[in-house]
Amino acid sequence: MTQLSAGNESFNPNDFGTPERIKDLATIAGVRDNQLIGYGLVVGLTGTGDQTTQAPFTVQSLKNMLGQLGVTIPPNVNPQLKNVAAVMITTDLPPFAKPGQRLDITISSLGNSKSLRGGTLLMTPLKGIDGEVYAMAQGNLIVSGFGVEGKDGSSITVNVPSVGRIPNGATVEREVPNTFGDGNALVLNLRRPDFTTATQMVEAINRSFGKDVAEALDGSSVQVRAPTKRGQRVAFMSALENLNVATGAPAARVVINSRTGTLVIGADVKVTPAAITHGNLTLTIEETPVASQPNGRSGGRTATASDSQVGAKQEKNRMFLFAPGTALGDIVQAINAVGAAPGDLVAILDALREVGALRAELIVI
Repeated sequence: MTQLSAGNESFNPNDFGTPERIKDLATIAGVRDNQLIGYGLVVGLTGTGDQTTQAPFTVQSLKNMLGQLGVTIPPNVNPQLKNVAAVMITTDLPPFAKPGQRLDITISSLGNSKSLRGGTLLMTPLKGIDGEVYAMAQGNLIVSGFGVEGKDGSSITVNVPSVGRIPNGATVEREVPNTFGDGNALVLNLRRPDFTTATQMVEAINRSFGKDVAEALDGSSVQVRAPTKRGQRVAFMSALENLNVATGAPAARVVINSRTGTLVIGADVKVTPAAITHGNLTLTIEETPVASQPNGRSGGRTATASDSQVGAKQEKNRMFLFAPGTALGDIVQAINAVGAAPGDLVAILDALREVGALRAELIVI
């Protein structure tokens, strides 16, 4: 097993995290989804379509469609439609999708339609960012939401009736070119860039397929030499993506959702010595060094460990005492023990960050 050296210490790359498959850690450069979008009409609604006085583009679209079908509407006539709604259609075209394959699509009201329930989407081209048509959509909508309105103006709405889906509602008409078979190498892009994970991925690939097969380009990308024939390349990628790699330990982070009050604390979050007053909450954390003496016959050596004592109570004393290197989990446990609100912990973390005592990245979303 390869040992990497860092200063006077050595470490084993596989000692850092839980093994995960390469297919869960990285994507192949050039192999990606492509977003498609289209504009169309939904018909067959039960009086819940667009109000044409406020959505004139619905009438214009209907006239254009009927004109292509040989039906001519006089220019000075504006039909008052209640069963038609203008919509936008969106979907993702997966990599390697071939003509004739089917895609799920999402249909969203563009005008002021109250509900798309019971409607049918008319044939609509779906285009990519380059303006080319890659799929055609049509079918009956599935709408989970509904709304009810009384004559006095009262109403109730469940879920979102103005958005629906059509399973297998689009047919692929054009294949998107990809670079999977080009060149003699592939590039794996990590979903979460990390130098340790990239290094361990390189070592795992080289152990399985031979020396110098893989090379880390940076903390996000790993280049892998691959067969030039497509059939062999597919088999190679099948074996490669199922290799297990021990991921690097994530960076110490604390994430706060300011809207919901949700607080998530990552591993290895610690605080340096600090003292904080907050309301009438008192928190003390003490660490006592303890010597661990091994059996004389075991061949081990004496080591020093820490015995942490955490206590919390609410009284007139308002001082927090944080010992050096205290794990943030101990602080959270102590605050929860006295029934403090999550907002108290958020205020404490923010204060710790301001004085530089929080050894973690504080992220507010």
